[in-house]
Amino acid sequence: MDWFTAPGYWLARLVFQRALAGVYVFAFVGAALQFRALIGAHGMLPVPRYVRYVPFRRAPSLFQLRYSDRLFAGCAWAGAALAAALAAGAGDEVPLAAAMGMWAVLWLLYLSIVNVGQTWYSFGWESLLLEVGFLAVFLGNGRAGPPVLVLWLLRWVLFRVEFGAGLIKMRGDSCWRKLTCLYFHHETQPMPGPLSWFFHHLPKPLHRVECAANHVTQLVVPVLLFTPQPVASYAAGIIIATQLWLVLSGNFAWLNWITITVALAAVDFTGIAGAPPAAASHRAPLWYVVVVCAVSALVLFLSRHPVLNMISRRQVMNRSFDSLHLVNTYGAFGSVGRVRMEVAVEGTASGSAHRAPLDEDAWLEYGFKGKPGEPHRLPRQFAPYHLRLDWLMWFAAISPGYAEDWFGPFVERLLAGDRDTLRLLRHNPFPDAPPLYVRARLYRYRYTTWRELRETGDWWHRTLVREYLPPTRLAAASWSQPR
Repeated sequence: MDWFTAPGYWLARLVFQRALAGVYVFAFVGAALQFRALIGAHGMLPVPRYVRYVPFRRAPSLFQLRYSDRLFAGCAWAGAALAAALAAGAGDEVPLAAAMGMWAVLWLLYLSIVNVGQTWYSFGWESLLLEVGFLAVFLGNGRAGPPVLVLWLLRWVLFRVEFGAGLIKMRGDSCWRKLTCLYFHHETQPMPGPLSWFFHHLPKPLHRVECAANHVTQLVVPVLLFTPQPVASYAAGIIIATQLWLVLSGNFAWLNWITITVALAAVDFTGIAGAPPAAASHRAPLWYVVVVCAVSALVLFLSRHPVLNMISRRQVMNRSFDSLHLVNTYGAFGSVGRVRMEVAVEGTASGSAHRAPLDEDAWLEYGFKGKPGEPHRLPRQFAPYHLRLDWLMWFAAISPGYAEDWFGPFVERLLAGDRDTLRLLRHNPFPDAPPLYVRARLYRYRYTTWRELRETGDWWHRTLVREYLPPTRLAAASWSQPR
């Protein structure tokens, strides 16, 4: 069965597996540190309430069987520990079946989290991590050569990520066809990074070159992934370089890093890897061949959904076609905002039981870790760590409809001084006692010019647009502080 394995790709598999395990570490650590306020038993969108109304077949998860905050924390930290062990090479020190079991446990634990995560876990990179993590189960370890079928399926994932994103851009906002989207993108993207201000101020001709290069990378280069080497490696290298450019220009959680990870599996490292280890040339066990062939057939069968979506004029982005997230469709920034809006959340300890204070100086603003707030604060780099609340605040500024299920509970927890919620924030202006009132205001943000930056030291200029949420007081029986 020499056709089944590609021993020369042993280093590509090793690099891919180590990198993927690293992404898993960030995913599980982020879940462990943020879940109590978001989806915990007393969170804004609690898991126990969700699983009462959503059947197991629609959202298969360990937490459908039993939920407690302690159990969730245990699963998240266990996932982080297992992922760290795999990143350190533990998967190559055990038999093939055991290594597959380790990767399967990672996938199952993260699937269980995503399927009860609701709005907080509705991002495309959650499904991408699950789809790639599922294929990683069948990639084997150092006891056998990498299966050719799984290597091709990983290229198929990478093709859909890039080509789908390219199609959604060309079919969506006209600025992609006019090569002008990057006049706005670096300013209006969900969470700018420390270099985004500088990217925004690049000359417009360079922005147009960026746009054109993006179209080539997403609509032409992915086709070359299916050509012989070394062309496929060059194609993967171009995709990796483009993703690193995106890493520098913004905060997109682990989307760029997992795309890089999948691209690494398409690189032929033979020139630097030398001869494969003797174990990588061993004949694969028959049971392993049967399992990999069956899974490959299943993935190809399920791929009809994203293919039909890509050729449809009504193409959608970031959708799972099954509850296990086995084969999904991807895409980003089908439309680009021209104006940046931000919701600023403020509180006050002044006022009475019946009236909020009229003095504007009595209101103090909460500080978020990642999203723009104080004009003088340079955005920080957080990716691949995912600040879920900050990302959802970006959607909330686009339309209140995106926040109708969680923004009210968020405000309630600020009014109650909930410790878990306050840990999601960078700055709490009420460290001693919770505020009497909380309000939210909608601002128009824009980057300052070079001259404004020199004169004021501000990276942002903001203008008040309107009230987003009127002054709100905590009703005595609306919510109680968990103990």
